[in-house]
Amino acid sequence: DPRAGVHEKPGYRVEPFVTGFIETKPGPAPRVATALSLRDRLGAAAVRSGIGRGGYKVVPGLYCVGEPGPDAPVLVTANYKLTFDAVRAALAGENVWLLVADTRGVNVWCAAGKGLFSTDEVAHAVRASRLSEVVSHRDLILPQLSATGVAARGLRRRCGFGASFGPIRAVDLPAFLRAGKADEAMRSVTFTLKERAELIPVELYLLGKPLAIFLAAAFLLAGIGPDVFSPGAAWTRGLAAALATLLGIAAGDVIVPLALPRLPLRHFALKGALSGAVLGIANLLGPGTAWDLPALWLWTVTLAAWLAMNFTGSTPFTSPTGVEREMRRALPVMALAALAAAALWLAAPFLGRGA
Repeated sequence: DPRAGVHEKPGYRVEPFVTGFIETKPGPAPRVATALSLRDRLGAAAVRSGIGRGGYKVVPGLYCVGEPGPDAPVLVTANYKLTFDAVRAALAGENVWLLVADTRGVNVWCAAGKGLFSTDEVAHAVRASRLSEVVSHRDLILPQLSATGVAARGLRRRCGFGASFGPIRAVDLPAFLRAGKADEAMRSVTFTLKERAELIPVELYLLGKPLAIFLAAAFLLAGIGPDVFSPGAAWTRGLAAALATLLGIAAGDVIVPLALPRLPLRHFALKGALSGAVLGIANLLGPGTAWDLPALWLWTVTLAAWLAMNFTGSTPFTSPTGVEREMRRALPVMALAALAAAALWLAAPFLGRGA
């Protein structure tokens, strides 16, 4: 094995994405690779599926790409590793300093909205890294989506560095650095089919535990009827309830994000309800009785509407006030619809016996 590097210390490790160090007056700055490894890609796939999101972060501080000198630009980003990886991968062939702010492992857009990617946090990163001793200029390049949290004018008073805003997407950084400014395309938010599809695995993963608990309760309650409890009814009606639930998930968590621009109606809850209403017709193919069908269809519609509304915070189509207004109107209706569906479904065996 090779001899331990001079930067390795007992109890600490050098991250796999660090390829070396540049000596600066405040101390060594890690140089990061711009090619993502298999480990990086597997980690990204897991996080996009909702696994390990809370701890997927890098240590804040000053990094570098290539061989930057005192006059090299300083890019600021979040310490969410998915963001960090996207930025370093876009900077192949560049010589830049990369200042990573401590956003507690949250991406730029969400961290800015939560006050984690803020003027004070960026100023703290500048002071903690002793950036003024590393570069000869006093300019920072901030991500465009941090604008809601960082007041560029306030930075100079707090840390002596001014700031400008770069592009929204990391892939545009090389073009931005060459031009020295962001054009309209670099400042425009997109929400393409690929970007919408990337949201689906996380939503499905988050449903795992609640779905298991719900289905267990549904199969148990499905057997309740005039004969007190019927194992046969528990199985057949439980399967019907499971089908209705899966149809609601498919409508709200898959169809809505994929077909979002083409779905009519403005509110996300209504888009989900429409998708659920159409897909819910497939309940006719399930093993439930005729008395179960209205309840199952209503449950599919309600669940789809609720799940679709979760995407309001993930799109450029909404505003915080619009989201709050939609939730105030939609949640009471959803609650009543869910209660009505449950009541109809529980009453179905007794209604069928009466007929």
